[in-house]
Amino acid sequence: MNETIPDNTSPVFTPEDEAYMRRALQLAEHARDAENEVPVGAVLVQDGQMVGLGWNRNITLHDPTAHAEIMALRAAGEKLANYRIVGATLYVTLEPCAMCSMALVHARVGRVVYGTTDPKTGAAGSVFDTLISDRHNHRIEVQGGLLAEESAALLRDFFRARR
Repeated sequence: MNETIPDNTSPVFTPEDEAYMRRALQLAEHARDAENEVPVGAVLVQDGQMVGLGWNRNITLHDPTAHAEIMALRAAGEKLANYRIVGATLYVTLEPCAMCSMALVHARVGRVVYGTTDPKTGAAGSVFDTLISDRHNHRIEVQGGLLAEESAALLRDFFRARR
């Protein structure tokens, strides 16, 4: 079973991890620039292939569930003709919330790599530990902090401009 990296260990990220997170950052910028959405982007990768891309679309779609992670899962499900994306890695610019975390558990995603923490609703260790709860029959490996400053700056600048 997968477990999170202990707090006292710095995650080790590969060049591929960074490349996929940079793509997620591009999607977050698209959400901000093209749709005036909260800038969060997500890339779902399975067997070295991007199978699902997503960005926040809550406002555009009038859908409270249209978070970047959910949009990436939906895209992957359609592409793969399966609701389970077993062993995939999700790269997302913001720590997933409880809703997204449970969708990832149900989809059997193997790993989540996120950029910046969400101290209000984060469910990958900041507020909740939904992804690794031993109450579930599936746990997800979690690594946070990849390109954290870039991810945080996108969000900080977006909300600063709205005030």
